[in-house]
Amino acid sequence: MRTVAVVGASLAGLSAARSLRKQGYDGRLVVIGDELHRPYDRPPLSKEFLAGTLGEADLALETHDEDLGAEWLLGTRATGLDRTDRAVRLADGREVRVDGLVIATGAAARRLPGADGLAGVHVLRTLDDARALRDELARGGRLVVIGGGFIGAEVASTAYALGLDVTVVEVAPTPLAGPLGATMGGIVSGLHADHGVRLLCGVGVKGLSGERSVDAVLLEDGRSIPADIVVVGVGARPCVEWLEGSGVELDNGVKCGADGRTGLAGVVAVGDCANWYDPRAGAHRRVEHWTGARERPDAAVATLLAGGAVAPGVPRPPYFWSDQYGVRIQFAGHAAGADSVTVEEGAVDDRNVLAVYRRAGDPVAVLGMNQPRLFTRWRKQLAAATS
Repeated sequence: MRTVAVVGASLAGLSAARSLRKQGYDGRLVVIGDELHRPYDRPPLSKEFLAGTLGEADLALETHDEDLGAEWLLGTRATGLDRTDRAVRLADGREVRVDGLVIATGAAARRLPGADGLAGVHVLRTLDDARALRDELARGGRLVVIGGGFIGAEVASTAYALGLDVTVVEVAPTPLAGPLGATMGGIVSGLHADHGVRLLCGVGVKGLSGERSVDAVLLEDGRSIPADIVVVGVGARPCVEWLEGSGVELDNGVKCGADGRTGLAGVVAVGDCANWYDPRAGAHRRVEHWTGARERPDAAVATLLAGGAVAPGVPRPPYFWSDQYGVRIQFAGHAAGADSVTVEEGAVDDRNVLAVYRRAGDPVAVLGMNQPRLFTRWRKQLAAATS
């Protein structure tokens, strides 16, 4: 291969570029990113960066002396893929002809319909999002977080520590029931009540009120929640629109094999936009976690450089962590499909818990709250059992 392009310049894209060089690729390497920023770490955006305890320089993912010998095309968006000419089309009119392609365009935060142009309404996905939200939180006031998932919970935790009045609104009866199951989702989301943060569950948002700036969140049950700041944390959509008509199969992102290969020769996908096949589950799963973006590009690059001749392995069980109200939450595996969950260590009331999810007696997932050592041991066992 004379030219390989990586479309996406965040963690997954950077990891793919590093893997290419590490695995011996010495040809032309082009990294394309729609943000102007060099690759940066996203998890701290909702925590330390938002709190002001971590600066922008601390977010850098590249070391000061790192040189991948890559051409960086930043601040320009990919708009199409011509599979006949094997060219990536860019929004500024340029084209990059490639022999190999790594799709790593990630995901974008879902927005609340009708909220565009209303001051005080935020999403949190990018560094620019975090800058804007941090400046508003510094002024204090009443914050309403729409969505009780991990990003919403982390923002609520950070804002609480900054002294804001915080309310979290979640349409589901139990926050985090999707990734953690209803039982443990309820226990983890209990952290809000532990710290005096209001949690309203089982009610949807009808809209927002305010002329130029938001002043309230309107709920579907008729209630109105006063708000000076609103953060919308209702999930993310994979950024794959630019691939429509390219021949790359799209299904909740880029549909891939167990090693990131797509249906087009010389094209693989990694990161939040990649819907990888999971042999354990017999289904495709899109994993939106830091560790997946860091680890999976190694396998995708190996199959890219081998022309698909390498037999796919079994991806490690997904792992993610969250810091809320001083509690480290760690999770590995898949809660979906588990028929039981048991607390193996600690006390629920103390939010100091190690819980194991099982299906037909076999462990399929593990959750830790302030149990890092025991969690790490169980995570290794889980990976060994499912490899």
